[in-house]
Amino acid sequence: MPVPLLDLKAQHATIRDEMVDAMMDVVDSQLFILGEHVVKLEADVAKLSRTKHAIGCASGTDALLLAFRALDIGQGDEVITTPFTFFATAGTIHNVAARPVFVDIEPKTFNMNPAAAKAAVSSRTKAIVPVDLFGQMAAIECIRELLPTLPIIEDAAQSIGASRTIGGTERMAGEVATIGTFSFFPSKNLGAYGDGGMMVTQDDALAARLRRLRVHGGMKTYFHDEVGYNSRLDALQAAVLRAKLKHLETWSEQRRQNALRYNGAFADVPEVETPFVDPKNVSIFNQYTLRAERRDELQKHLNDRKIGSSVYYPLPLHLQPCFAYLGYKAGAFPESERAAKEVISLPVFPELTREQLDEVVGAVRDFYKR
Repeated sequence: MPVPLLDLKAQHATIRDEMVDAMMDVVDSQLFILGEHVVKLEADVAKLSRTKHAIGCASGTDALLLAFRALDIGQGDEVITTPFTFFATAGTIHNVAARPVFVDIEPKTFNMNPAAAKAAVSSRTKAIVPVDLFGQMAAIECIRELLPTLPIIEDAAQSIGASRTIGGTERMAGEVATIGTFSFFPSKNLGAYGDGGMMVTQDDALAARLRRLRVHGGMKTYFHDEVGYNSRLDALQAAVLRAKLKHLETWSEQRRQNALRYNGAFADVPEVETPFVDPKNVSIFNQYTLRAERRDELQKHLNDRKIGSSVYYPLPLHLQPCFAYLGYKAGAFPESERAAKEVISLPVFPELTREQLDEVVGAVRDFYKR
């Protein structure tokens, strides 16, 4: 039985009428850029993330870029992040003319090691970017405690709706950072029918600047306070996301249930290590990621069985050719490099049937019995 890594058609089939109604409302209005649907989505995301402000933009990458600009990060500045993440995290640092400074990850969660971040601070450090990888929040309170004066931009592209208990209180992804950034790329737990992103913050002045920066640096047409960007979230995407948002927690809970079934099924397979979720965290399982012996052979075996899988991420950013100018060498970040050689993500999408899940489990178990 073929099993895709992600089946957006299966999800669409369950909500098609809602999506058509939402999109036709925009089409009939002929108001496609920003507008009422964007404003309402921003209010919904602010409520979900328990922040004062949410500001829509064109993509998750732009959300990071605009956040750096709003904090005046630029030439000569350093920004600390991890090399085990999607390219945009460090690419946007480079694109505002700052310098990415990489630190290693914690081996269990794949998220930033707070002590390593503290050790990397210099007089040029302007901000820190922890990544909520695979759906669970980084130890943001530990980073804040160790680095109390640095702005924190939480790259929450994979964690909308995730939470972490901090000081005995549940905190949502994006809630406690200086700026939190979300992606609505179609494969995300809350995915658009195209691209889109959002920034959240508790800071009134930062919110106002982010709103200016996304529309060429001005809030009044043809008048510009600074040079900004064309990074507006369009109304069609906002309408789709608003309709989908009401299903988000149900979908995330189903992902958690799928993850639990996998965990039980692999408990007696010593060659694989199931995902560790920090007890403080509620993960949304944007990915279900194993550490696996003979990972590449396992992936070929799954491919032969027509079972979808993916490696997030096969080459850490400090070893990417485009970042050679930073001077990092192999061995600089051993946990990130080890993870890149061992991780493999399996299908975990909400519509995954029990039969499909059993097919994936059977294929993995068969491989390690050989």
